[in-house]
Amino acid sequence: MREILPQLRELVASGTPFALATVVGVRGSAPRDPGATMAVTEEGRVIGSISGGCVEGAVYEAGLGTLASGEAVSETYGVSDDDAFAVGLTCGGVLSVLIVPYGDGAARAALGEVLDAIAAGEHVAVATVTGGAAPLGARRSLTASRASGALGGHPWLDTAVDEDARGLLAQGATGVRHYGRRGQRRLEEVTVFVQSFRPPPRMLVFGAIDYAAATARMGAFLGYRVTVCDARPAFATPERFPAADEVVRAWPHEYLARTEVDERTVVCVLTHDPRFDVPLLRAAVRTPAAYIGVMGSRRTHAERTARLREEGVAAADLARLASPIGLDLGARTPEETAVSIAAEIIALRWGGTGERLSRASGDIHRALAGAPGR
Repeated sequence: MREILPQLRELVASGTPFALATVVGVRGSAPRDPGATMAVTEEGRVIGSISGGCVEGAVYEAGLGTLASGEAVSETYGVSDDDAFAVGLTCGGVLSVLIVPYGDGAARAALGEVLDAIAAGEHVAVATVTGGAAPLGARRSLTASRASGALGGHPWLDTAVDEDARGLLAQGATGVRHYGRRGQRRLEEVTVFVQSFRPPPRMLVFGAIDYAAATARMGAFLGYRVTVCDARPAFATPERFPAADEVVRAWPHEYLARTEVDERTVVCVLTHDPRFDVPLLRAAVRTPAAYIGVMGSRRTHAERTARLREEGVAAADLARLASPIGLDLGARTPEETAVSIAAEIIALRWGGTGERLSRASGDIHRALAGAPGR
């Protein structure tokens, strides 16, 4: 929806009726990810795309149908359908699409508020009923400080969805959740699609080594936007790090000084070289990064800490360094080490202890408020 945000705001402001189609589920090699949107007006104007051209014609007709009926519909397009070739989806994927009409009324005004919040740079989660025992297309939006709208079921359903939606928003993630009519998480009576409008958190991996490749894959799996940085051109290549969103060839401390770091950013320093480590860490502790993990033995870290003290780094800043990096999982391989790093990051974010749940007591899921990295 963000990619057609200006046009949608114009439609709302002008009072033009339109249908909004959103990809809410993908299976196989479908061309677009969940959250892709397309709008159709009564005059036949089309804004955006949900499949890169594969099923737009069918969705266009369905959108006009919802405008005529005033009722939301859920459609599925894929190779299992008899008309798969007719709609053009021959790539083997399946798209689930929710199409909701917006004429006059409260739903249109509520959508306008969501669009305005996104345009203003607020972090917004939008939860929409896509199936089951609640009104199809019912929508609830959440920001850090407020919630509006209702999903049309029991109030406990709204409460359960709010908790999960804020968790997805904290990660900048989009996903589908299932609930009972009263918000029970073990039932599948109501399907809700939650879309987050917040850039994903960043993972900055310094050091183009095999451990960095595994860490980049794990970071991408967890929903981070991953950057791998190294000053050596022979090693810092996109081919060596296919899971990374970008590979940067630069001195690490110089790159860190010019890139955006916020309270959700995690920094993984895997360079193993004082020439890189010391200036990089001196810069890293001055940022609001949620996590700064540094690879190396205890002896290496002690020597590194001594150098940083000589450089004037304060004890409080040194205490922010997680080194040796990761949790004690007994990891040996790069992949196992990447899991241990990811485990430490997750534990920090949600306030976990790293203890085995079978030996721990208390709630398994901690409250979201105050969780590091949000």
